[in-house]
Amino acid sequence: MNYSSENSEFEALLQYIKQSRGFDFTGYKRSSLMRRVSKRMQTVGIEKYDDYLDYLEVHPDEFNSLFNTLLINVTSFFRDRPTWDYIGSTIIPRILADKKSGDPIRIWSAACASGQEAYTIAIVIAQLIGIEQFRERVKIYATDVDEEALSQARQAIYPKRDLEGLSPEEIELFFEPVGNFYGFRKELRRSVIFGRHDLTQDAPISRVDLLICRNALMYFNADTQARIITRFHFALRDHAFLCLGKAEMLLTYANTFAPVELKRRIFTKVPRLNSRDQLLPMKTGNSSTSSEPDNSYHIQNVAFDRGPLASLVVNAEGLLTLVNEQARVLFNLTTRDIGRPLQDLEVSYRPLELRSCINQVYSERRPFSFRDVEWLAAQGEKVFLDVRIEPLLDQETYILGVSITFTDVSRYKRLQGELEHSNQELETAYEELQCANEELETTNEELQSSNEELETTNEELQATNEELETMNEELQATNEELYTVNDELHRRGDELNQANAFLESILSSLKGGVVVVDRDLHIQIWNYRSEDLWGLRTGEALGQNFLNLDIGLPVEQLRQSMRACLTADTTSATEITLDAINRRGRQIKCQVSCAPLLGITSEVQGVILLMEDRSEGEL
Repeated sequence: MNYSSENSEFEALLQYIKQSRGFDFTGYKRSSLMRRVSKRMQTVGIEKYDDYLDYLEVHPDEFNSLFNTLLINVTSFFRDRPTWDYIGSTIIPRILADKKSGDPIRIWSAACASGQEAYTIAIVIAQLIGIEQFRERVKIYATDVDEEALSQARQAIYPKRDLEGLSPEEIELFFEPVGNFYGFRKELRRSVIFGRHDLTQDAPISRVDLLICRNALMYFNADTQARIITRFHFALRDHAFLCLGKAEMLLTYANTFAPVELKRRIFTKVPRLNSRDQLLPMKTGNSSTSSEPDNSYHIQNVAFDRGPLASLVVNAEGLLTLVNEQARVLFNLTTRDIGRPLQDLEVSYRPLELRSCINQVYSERRPFSFRDVEWLAAQGEKVFLDVRIEPLLDQETYILGVSITFTDVSRYKRLQGELEHSNQELETAYEELQCANEELETTNEELQSSNEELETTNEELQATNEELETMNEELQATNEELYTVNDELHRRGDELNQANAFLESILSSLKGGVVVVDRDLHIQIWNYRSEDLWGLRTGEALGQNFLNLDIGLPVEQLRQSMRACLTADTTSATEITLDAINRRGRQIKCQVSCAPLLGITSEVQGVILLMEDRSEGEL
């Protein structure tokens, strides 16, 4: 099967899993996913993906085993302890500092597996603010797609070996003995809420102060990672914190997250300006739709007086009617000048002959503008003004007067001079810049090429790092499985040793000698009483054919009885008394009972011989 057909079969398998069970693995990295599925296929003895899809259709129970293989739940209390120390010493205090006393604290532990990470953050916060404050203010939302892992997390009961990352003081303060296990304290457990949540499909939890998602993003491809990170950005409050695994980075998401402690993979949300938020400052409270005329008139006067441009108003009789603050400062006018004829004031002819201009405005009934009018200000500084004279018309028929506005363009005039000077310098430098530009373009192309190579290398290194971390967690999961199997083997070994000791005790307590042979009449058991009767040690007897033994018992006379036991359909025993000589050389009467040895299926596996000394001396 070629590579492309293998990929198509694998994609068909993922689609079947999604349609039949609702688990969408299409966003996961293919290399890791194919490796985990292949591991499960080897367990059930299947080589092709199509065959495994057929197997799932026939054996729906296989889905549970497959999901347990695909969803790698590697976690522990205080995993990567320096990161948790930094969260406790820096991140949580910063969250508390931004809140008022009594404000709720919301934490999201995404991909929480069997719950150790969620309970770890609970321990960290409870140690900082106290158990009572923790119960009143803190809510920890712990989510995962694995229902089996969530069920274990809800129970909050762990074996002692899972508490290795905790100090004895933390165990005593936050855990209670439950038989041979330890349970998380119930009053703190109520603040941790577990629920099923698919990072690729389900809506995110909102208004979160700290989001912890460690070593989960590395299993997804780039497109899926981008969607998840967008959801994380929505879930967090402004300037809230995101904690990732040690193999995960956000190098391409600088506009959404900024690093706080890159070594610990802790980032903060970069707020995005929202058009609705930008409009909020413009919102005002309710006000009356009408206002008093005097107040409105006062507002108009203040607005005119505080205007940014120097302005004068002259009525049709040539009297100065209005002067704002900028004009009073610029032309050394006072409020006493209001009402005087304009021709009596210096401003009527300096910096510009206004009287003739006003007459022209009256005659043509249109505004006139004059640019770059030079004026020597009171401080002796030369300024340049743009002057605009506009007629004030009543219903566009009757001239009430004129409005004269002076705009200070000195800064622009200076900039224009500087610009002309700069243009001369630019013309001089243009040829040099042109030459340098060509060199820079060449260098830029080389740098661009190098940059693309570096970005490609960085992405490859990041992908390799994530793949190595994935394999590391798979190995850790396998190691935990082997640890469980090893415990089971130890337990079975102990049970076997106890059974052997119990059987040995029974055989030693029997008055007569006991011999057990298999169907080929080879000795399997030779107890201590048999050694005492015939002087043959157990090590010498085991494995020998019983009928070949050279002892004081005429074993050949037992051949018929033993054969009968091997072929009998009943479990009844036969007895025979033989003349024999024991290990001391004394003549004895030996009573031998032969009974079939039955296996688990009631099939005859051998013969059990019970030998007792029935001579008068023994009775």
